[in-house]
Amino acid sequence: MRRWPRASAPTSRDTKPKPPWQAPTDKWHALDAEQALARLTTTTSGLAEDEAGRRLACHGPNLLQRAAFRPWWQRLLAQFNNILILILIAAALASLGMRHYPDAGAILAVVLVIALIGFFQEGKAEQAIESIRNMLTLRANVVRGGQRALISAEALVPGDIVMVESGDRIPADLRLVQASQLRADEAALTGESVPVDKQVAPVPGDAVLADRYSMAFAGTIVVQGTALGLVVATGRTTQIGRISEMLRGVEKLRTPLLRQLDHAGRVLAAVILSAAVFMALFGIMVHGYPASEMFMAAVGLAVAAIPEGLPAIVTIALALGVQAMAGKNAIIRRLPAVETLGSISTIFTDKTGTLTRNEMTVRTIRLPNREYAVTGTGFAPEGRFHTPDAPEPLDPTRDSDLLNLLKASILCNDAELAKAQEQWQIHGDPTEGAMVVAAIKAGLDPPTLRRHHPRFSTIPFESERRYMGTLHAVDGHRRLIVKGAPDRLLEMCIGFRSVDGDGPLNAETWHEHIQALSEQGLRVLALAERDVADLDDPQLEEGHAENGLMLLGLVGMYDPPRDDVVEAVAQCLSAGIRPVMITGDHAGTALAIARQIGFVHTRRVLTGSDMDCMSDADLANCVMEVDVFARSTPEHKLRLVEALQACGGVCAMTGDGVNDGPALKRADVGVAMGIQGTDAAKDAAEMVLADDNFASIVSAIREGRKVYDNIRKTIAFLLPTNVGQGLSIMVAVLAGITLPVTPLQALWVNMVVAVTLGLALAFEPPEADIMRRRPRDPSAPLLDGFMLWRVVFVSLLLVTGVFAIFTWIMVYEGGSEALARTGAVNMLVMGSAGYLINSRFLTRSALSLQGLFSSASVWLTIFLVTGLQVAWTYTPFLQGIFGSEGLPLSYWGVILGASIVLFLIVELEKTLLPDSTVEPGP
Repeated sequence: MRRWPRASAPTSRDTKPKPPWQAPTDKWHALDAEQALARLTTTTSGLAEDEAGRRLACHGPNLLQRAAFRPWWQRLLAQFNNILILILIAAALASLGMRHYPDAGAILAVVLVIALIGFFQEGKAEQAIESIRNMLTLRANVVRGGQRALISAEALVPGDIVMVESGDRIPADLRLVQASQLRADEAALTGESVPVDKQVAPVPGDAVLADRYSMAFAGTIVVQGTALGLVVATGRTTQIGRISEMLRGVEKLRTPLLRQLDHAGRVLAAVILSAAVFMALFGIMVHGYPASEMFMAAVGLAVAAIPEGLPAIVTIALALGVQAMAGKNAIIRRLPAVETLGSISTIFTDKTGTLTRNEMTVRTIRLPNREYAVTGTGFAPEGRFHTPDAPEPLDPTRDSDLLNLLKASILCNDAELAKAQEQWQIHGDPTEGAMVVAAIKAGLDPPTLRRHHPRFSTIPFESERRYMGTLHAVDGHRRLIVKGAPDRLLEMCIGFRSVDGDGPLNAETWHEHIQALSEQGLRVLALAERDVADLDDPQLEEGHAENGLMLLGLVGMYDPPRDDVVEAVAQCLSAGIRPVMITGDHAGTALAIARQIGFVHTRRVLTGSDMDCMSDADLANCVMEVDVFARSTPEHKLRLVEALQACGGVCAMTGDGVNDGPALKRADVGVAMGIQGTDAAKDAAEMVLADDNFASIVSAIREGRKVYDNIRKTIAFLLPTNVGQGLSIMVAVLAGITLPVTPLQALWVNMVVAVTLGLALAFEPPEADIMRRRPRDPSAPLLDGFMLWRVVFVSLLLVTGVFAIFTWIMVYEGGSEALARTGAVNMLVMGSAGYLINSRFLTRSALSLQGLFSSASVWLTIFLVTGLQVAWTYTPFLQGIFGSEGLPLSYWGVILGASIVLFLIVELEKTLLPDSTVEPGP
């Protein structure tokens, strides 16, 4: 990993002033080009190579700092960072000290197996996605010493002169020195849904990032034009770099399950250790047992009662969720995010490219005397024209006014439509591309039209003038065509043009048309023209366009929602999940889109400036009520996530831009787009959508809820079996009778039950009502009243069965102690197998064909554990290790019958206590 040079603190000996190019500033956009060049002591001829080398040594390479890689051994050691595992290790070390080598070896073997399972599963999840980290271009066109050269972008320094053109990714933050019709796609940085027009002229010093038109920022893309730029920031000091540093300072919360498991582990550890100490002291002081014997009994109790297989099974359940989600285009980068999805109550989502397709589409054309609707979405030139009140398609070639507007929209336009690999693409501005597509739908051919009406001159679009003008040869004379912001063009028009005759302009009526289109969430452009027979010089100037125009009409376009997003939003709402839009777009557009896709609670919009005026407490109140936040910055997004979490909410944050990174990392689950998402967003997120489809989030939430259900079922199964084993030892010591199960035998039962029977529940399918429940409360305890009751109830049933079998064999059948213990161990295992079927449904009855036989994994593990117990009972090698003895066949029938009785009693408990469930209701 590259190391960034540290800036040394000034000392009394630092008397030499810093060169001007070392003095930092954030106001490059406010300086004119000559001032910026002078400040960095350079010219448009560029730096000399030796000077560039000195500056590179000072500033470091033009790279973003990368997160430290966690080596494999750290990942392995992290598996032992669990209090229950640490207790087992302590028990193993104590057994070694007492020279009980078989016990110590078995305990350490179990711990190692569990750690390796977690290690490999976590490693598999980390490798599910390779996040590309290089946010900057690999090569850059630079001017040095008056010569143009292609160099590595890593070598750029402040003061370099860089040349960029359409299709290039900006390699560093640039102050533009020269620009020709330059437009940049800054959606990844600012959230703006359309390309931004750039200029050389300075802008006010307090301009927000999205309005710094004299700057081109690292990581953004040039969609049109060419420019010469002065490098003013590289690496960490770029706008991308600052957001990257912000990411490093964002605290990442632990997931609800991890917090609950940690708490439950501490409680279990305290209870188990207290019980073991109490039992040992009671045995020594009351029954006079030797201290060494009681110490090993205490170790046996701890080994029996600790569910050491639980961490491994939780890891496996999460890994299974990872695999299932990957099959549905949701790639999980961190295992705990799987279960967190089950408690998501709010999804913060970007608009452009996430809810919408980022493909501008003409939807409405307003002419002076009529209006047309245009069908079709995206860049595919497939669609029809019709009137708003009649869906029957019309022939657009029959309307001269419509054709005249569409021809003008092609001529005053620099975009081109192309098809590559069966995919339609726009080269140029998406807004201009949308008008090209609409014209093709009407049967026009842009290349032919442009060839027959050549362009003489252009007034490029500038944010100050808010329009673009082009001069063409039309019907033997020159015609000026202008397109731009409708309110601006209305000021420049004296009337409207129509085949019915030109009419005087009624500005009030046209403003009403503009308002009506805007309220539909449409981006509105106006087109106008005038003949310029009096123009001798074919070079256009602003004065030629700013009066005497005849309005052709209005074009309303929108960025269409994704195909599945309406249904996905509806599913979220039915599952009690609230989608919230956070976008850099304008408030009116955002609100209209939100209503179109089904944000049913949307009543008002908050903008970034509104949030700036709010305290954290006020914002926390609003975030629970407002569903649309517009004109947002990275800081606003982060504040919104923190505000929701302060209210107790669990949120996901979807995003694709660099600006989404801090909020993605701070959110409980960060969801990045895999296709259009930036690398910084993917690095910060827990989940990446391979298809950029919002609907995939719903599938992932469904899977997350299923995983949490299965983990809860696993806990409800494992704890009673472990507590039953521990109680068997404890009751025997307190009563002063022979142990029915030795510590080593208890460890065998633990292993067999955990890695076979317990694992089966991780494969359970989701229950039918899983997406009709409200999100679970993340603060609800994992071991609630119902779970504690079930643990105690089933534990007592198992202990009763163990002592019954042990006593029956030893007292009534006259069997040996080893034979009685063998029967008791098998009763523990087979009783657990019966309870496994109960645990498929915590509250619903399993007494049905579905409940008994629909799970292949349950019966597979039951057959597997039966085979293991037969080998444990009759194999001489295992008999020598565990002290078991072969059971007569009739004894197996008694054990099986007792297991069936235990199963039926638990089913009866479900019937008698139907309200004991704490599962979320619909």
